[in-house]
Amino acid sequence: MSRSTKTLISVLVAALLIPGIALAAPKANISASGVSWQAAPDYDSVTLVVSGPSGAYYTKDFTRGQAPTFSLKDIPANLAVDGTYTFELRYTPRLSADVKKALADARERGDDGAATQILKDAGVSDNLVQSGVLSVMGGNFVTATENQRTPATNTAGGLHAGSDAKFKATTDDQVIADDLIVQGSTCVGLDCVNNESFGFDTIRLKENNTRIKFDDTSTTAGCPANDWQLTANDACGGASKFSIEDITGSKVPFTITAGASTNSIFVDSTGRVGFRTSTPVLDLHVNTSNTPALRFEQNNSGGFTAQTWDVAGNEANFFVRDVTSGSRLPFRIRPGAPTSSIDINASGEVGIGTASADARLHVDSTGTNNPGAGNSTILVKSANNADAIIGLGAGPNFADNTDGFIFGYNGVAGVGRGFIGTRPTTGTGEIVFAVKNNTEMKLTSTGLEVTDAIRVGGVTMTVPDFVFEPGYNLMSLDALKTFITTNKHLPDIPSEKEIKKNGVDIGGFNMNLLQKVEELTLYTVAQHETIQKLEARLAELEKALNKQ
Repeated sequence: MSRSTKTLISVLVAALLIPGIALAAPKANISASGVSWQAAPDYDSVTLVVSGPSGAYYTKDFTRGQAPTFSLKDIPANLAVDGTYTFELRYTPRLSADVKKALADARERGDDGAATQILKDAGVSDNLVQSGVLSVMGGNFVTATENQRTPATNTAGGLHAGSDAKFKATTDDQVIADDLIVQGSTCVGLDCVNNESFGFDTIRLKENNTRIKFDDTSTTAGCPANDWQLTANDACGGASKFSIEDITGSKVPFTITAGASTNSIFVDSTGRVGFRTSTPVLDLHVNTSNTPALRFEQNNSGGFTAQTWDVAGNEANFFVRDVTSGSRLPFRIRPGAPTSSIDINASGEVGIGTASADARLHVDSTGTNNPGAGNSTILVKSANNADAIIGLGAGPNFADNTDGFIFGYNGVAGVGRGFIGTRPTTGTGEIVFAVKNNTEMKLTSTGLEVTDAIRVGGVTMTVPDFVFEPGYNLMSLDALKTFITTNKHLPDIPSEKEIKKNGVDIGGFNMNLLQKVEELTLYTVAQHETIQKLEARLAELEKALNKQ
């Protein structure tokens, strides 16, 4: 049986259908300077993703009718090196606006079954993704070529590799209708030679494009009949790799490219899997020298909007990264964060600093989680000139027409003003202050209602007892009369106009009123003393008149 090993690499592409939908292999035009693929008019768009041997990563979206293209100029010059580049073409199916809306609604509800059925009804049964390899040598892409390796030749001394003579085996194909036992090593392939040095090899495949195919000939109903193949390396210009191929399904589910590090995938005796480590500690153990990470990439070939997330950790933080939205980090945990920094119990109650939350949000700042003197247990901040608001209400979006209670900070520059309010903006609305479940004070749209006394105090309050100190300069009644006649209000008491404009400091206002009462008391005492003197003088005059 002869084997020519003639391989025509028309596009240097190993097309993978992942999975199920019949999609023709992408027609590529390869030149030394770049690659272009045939446009796909039956799809909304196609996303090209290219990964290079130096860590280069390139992605670009092409609209319907545009031909995807790639050249080494599309990546940084220091990453445009020789080697094998892998690519994926991700096709976005054409969906109507109604189908897109139905998909979005199903996703919002979390109904994956409905989303799957919607895609099935629209004729999209699964992802539309094709992949392949490109080879760069000397700074140029390797173009299509025909590869013919010279086989070994047969001479009197045995088989020898490297001759230009055509190979002709001394015997034809052999069929052995019994067990074949070889008590030694076996070499299979056109480049095997006489006196082959096997070393410790038991079986050796020796030629270009080595393959082992498992061709299942089962025909009985219910019997598995899938064909598989172990493939080592593509043809010339392709990838140096080892693959397991699903021949029947035209898929390549497993590939290892040349140069992969030792222990890239390691499974220990207990089934634990290590990535870049031979000593996995847990079921899945990822080890690297800089930020081990997992990527969750949803492409748009399934009808949904493309979205990529990373989950990673390093010495600075454990984080979730929104790659699609500009590599934002919406969630981060710093090393050393205390136990139960965030703790969600089975009832959905969230504890911050506690593992025993007993409310929808339970913040515990005691013990090791104490924020320290002078710090806020809860701090709400906003950007400059923006409001920082906390709202409590029943409305879905807490608009002005929904019931609720709000408090916060008004962010107008230079104001520094906090506020408390109620919604809706129409109706009565009220804020109730209660002690021991009893209403003590109520603020309504018509004013402030107080059930019991209002107590005002503080070390900075000045009580005007100085009025009774010796030497207090009490304004004379004549001067007081002149002031009142001119200003229409008492001294040290704001006028009606001032109160309407600036409001009133109740504590200070009351102290000023007390001062006026005390001054009035002094006026009364002085008048009483004057009256007593006048009465005594009157009594003396009456006594003198009675003696006459």
